[in-house]
Amino acid sequence: MKMFLVVSLLAACMALPAQETRREVSHATGNPAVDSKPNSPDVPDVFAVSGHLERIVVLRFKFGADLLGGLQRMIVQEKIKNAVILGAVGSVRGYQLHMVENRDMPSKLLFIKDPTAPADIIGMSGIIMNGRAHPHITLAIGDKAIGGHLEADTTVFTFAVVTLGVLDDSIDMSRFDDSSYR
Repeated sequence: MKMFLVVSLLAACMALPAQETRREVSHATGNPAVDSKPNSPDVPDVFAVSGHLERIVVLRFKFGADLLGGLQRMIVQEKIKNAVILGAVGSVRGYQLHMVENRDMPSKLLFIKDPTAPADIIGMSGIIMNGRAHPHITLAIGDKAIGGHLEADTTVFTFAVVTLGVLDDSIDMSRFDDSSYR
């Protein structure tokens, strides 16, 4: 009888769906002088680069594909150095993303992962700088929306379509996501 109860309990636990997990990570550089430095008057409040759209690339992902991994592979395959992410549609079977969790430097990142939460992709934006993707995604889950930086393990459900506006290679976007450039 005890063996039956143990086996039943184990079987019931294995059938439980995965739960949403959250973890916080400090985004400190390890150098307190950089992490806490004040804004420099030599760094403008805002700056711009100008370029031209060379082409539009539309990516289509199938069921089960990893959204971030596929985006990174296509950046290499399509030889994309600089681009803007114009949008995305589709759905996912599960997701992982991160967002900022505090208001002072150094930043703290909150990672949220739910491998069993289906969601519609409401949108995606972001940039590709020197071949490196910095995508943000918005998902609709039931009666709420959630968004943040796209992470690996966000798997496609029905399909996903991501549209990229490829910019000329001559522009310099290297400082666009450098939080120490302040």
